[in-house]
Amino acid sequence: MSYSIALKRVYAPAEPDDGARVLVDRLWPRGKAREALELSAWHPEAAPSNALRRKYRRDRRSQAAFDTRYGLELADNDDLLLPLMRYARAGRLTLLTASRRIEDSHLPALRESVLQALEKEDAADRDPVASPPCYAHELDR
Repeated sequence: MSYSIALKRVYAPAEPDDGARVLVDRLWPRGKAREALELSAWHPEAAPSNALRRKYRRDRRSQAAFDTRYGLELADNDDLLLPLMRYARAGRLTLLTASRRIEDSHLPALRESVLQALEKEDAADRDPVASPPCYAHELDR
C-alpha cells in the first residue's frame, strides 16, 4: 500500500490537504499558540533525544551519521512510531518541525522509519497464516 507522508515547517500555514498535522519536535515552537498550528497531535518523544541533538550540533556530524544514530534510537523503541503509523494509515500525514531547513532536520529520517515500519507490518499481514496443528490423533488414545 502507498502512504503519503509530507514534511513541513510548523510556521507554514495549514492547508486543507495536509491531513493529520503532527508536530514531532521536543520543544514547542516559539511564538505559536496551540490553536494557531491546527495540530492533530504533538509527539515530542518521536524527536531525536536531547543527547543526540546536542552531539550532532556540537560535533558537526554528517547528516548520514545523524540519520543512522536516530534510526537506531527509533528501532530501540518501536512504540514511538505507532501513533504516526495510525495517522498514515488513516490518510495523509504531515510531519511538522520548527527547523529552518527540513532536509537537514530529523524529519526525512523519521518519515523513512515510519514508511519502513508500515511496509514491515503490511508484509507480515500478507504472509499466509499457517493452519493450526491438528491434535485429533491424541483424542483417540
